[in-house]
Amino acid sequence: MASYTLSVNGSRQTVDADPSMPLLWVLRDLLNLTGTKYSCGIGQCGACTIHLNGAPIRSCSFPVSGAVGQTITTIEGLSESGDHPAQLAWKEEDVPQCGYCQAGQIMSAVALLNNNPNPSDADIDAGMSGNICRCGTYKRIRSAIHRAAEMGGAA
Repeated sequence: MASYTLSVNGSRQTVDADPSMPLLWVLRDLLNLTGTKYSCGIGQCGACTIHLNGAPIRSCSFPVSGAVGQTITTIEGLSESGDHPAQLAWKEEDVPQCGYCQAGQIMSAVALLNNNPNPSDADIDAGMSGNICRCGTYKRIRSAIHRAAEMGGAA
């Protein structure tokens, strides 16, 4: 075990964890930030997507030891009241069905919009290709990203 001080959603948090513990488990189990979800455990589905220094990463396969000195943003850190443009657009477009993958979808969408504030359908498809939705709401996800872009969806 080692002690790590992390910058999570704008505040410093200190945790004791094994250096190889996935950041996902630190967020969920040690810091009680349960918005980020576990799904595949191998970084393939995107449900666990968070931002590290503004870039999307898969927290299920990223060790806590690599997060020291980095800025971590989870779905809870996008907006205290859930009014980030991407979150609002998700609601307006009625994207979620089961909702399980949506935090990761939104985090990937925000990263996409930060890099490309007015993406085409092809840009969205490419930018979101690593996020899997079992319910198949891809058309609504694309519509929500366009709506978020209209609302100034970059963080």
